[in-house]
Amino acid sequence: MHELPITENILEIVIKHANNAGAQKVNSINIVIGKLASVVDDSVQFYWDIIAKGTIAEEANLKFIRIPIKFLCQDCKNEFSPTDNEFSCSECKSINLKLLSGREFYIESIEIEN
Repeated sequence: MHELPITENILEIVIKHANNAGAQKVNSINIVIGKLASVVDDSVQFYWDIIAKGTIAEEANLKFIRIPIKFLCQDCKNEFSPTDNEFSCSECKSINLKLLSGREFYIESIEIEN
């Protein structure tokens, strides 16, 4: 259910930038979502189809770009992506990790027609 306010914010941002660019129509939106961001693509799309009706973004194609989880081991400096939710270093098995990617959530680009 938290995808509704997220989708409302995406629409607000898209319309603001499209209007500032003098757009007549929004064709597509690239949305970057990290695997740990807990945002469900299908739910965003579902809400989008409802709330974008009657706007210049009504027919926009939402493209979801998923970013994998990546850690840096603070002990051996190994950079790795965990497998099977194994959150320890793949080299030394340390759990002293720094998250490098996987929590992203932003609009990467908006394609418009003038």
